[in-house]
Amino acid sequence: MDLQLTGKRALVTGSSSGIGAGIAAELAQEGALVVVHGRHEGRAEAVARAIRDGGGTAAVAIGDLSSDVGADAVAAAALAAFGGIDILVNNAGGRSGGDGAADWMSASAQDWADTYQKNTIATLRMIHRLAPAMKERGWGRLIQFASSAANSPSSAVPHYAASKAAIINLTVGLSKAFANSGVTANTVSPGMIATPSVDEWFEQIAAEKGWSGPDAAKQAEAWAMEHIVHQTVSRVGRVREIAALTAFLCSPLADFINGANFRSDGGRSPAIN
Repeated sequence: MDLQLTGKRALVTGSSSGIGAGIAAELAQEGALVVVHGRHEGRAEAVARAIRDGGGTAAVAIGDLSSDVGADAVAAAALAAFGGIDILVNNAGGRSGGDGAADWMSASAQDWADTYQKNTIATLRMIHRLAPAMKERGWGRLIQFASSAANSPSSAVPHYAASKAAIINLTVGLSKAFANSGVTANTVSPGMIATPSVDEWFEQIAAEKGWSGPDAAKQAEAWAMEHIVHQTVSRVGRVREIAALTAFLCSPLADFINGANFRSDGGRSPAIN
């Protein structure tokens, strides 16, 4: 399928690794001119180089989106790279608070504030800097990344879940603010995806269980799916699956989709949406 993305200019935040890197590669494969973003130049440049080696076009923008100064630097570099941005994928984010397993009592007020800066406010910063020009041109895509935790939170990482829920909310309001402008706003909410951090978790489970050998990671994944990650698809998701969904939402073929939240979580959420 031709997604009609040839020549479209895209910035994918947090694309120096993981899901973001997969999205950047997918968009480039579809003909988009891609700006790879990260906080570490070497990692971002490695992703951009791989895209170029594959025949695509890529530039790099470096900066920490949890501050106005960092967001200014990233926006300026992205705009300079290709003369404008048509597609903004707000993928960058994270959480604060120890080992990532913080609960309601151990996540401090500062952890909440820092996590909102990394997720919700960082997203807002990039929208403010890049969306108005999309409206002036009469076409654009604003894709925000939330999480299955946003509408199906557990007792763990409440600050992260709440910040991601806010992203779903702001996307709906954003879609109304840009009504009839040619600019659409949608959210992607992944579940557990096979990224390096998830692979490390499976390795940790295998070590704790005393499993070894070539099938230890698969054994750990199966155990986690049964005992911890309760979903209706008995495996973790793949980066390519999230990237393909995102590329479609970025395309002109998705003109009629606006203000929606797309869960790609293996059926993890018990809610209707």
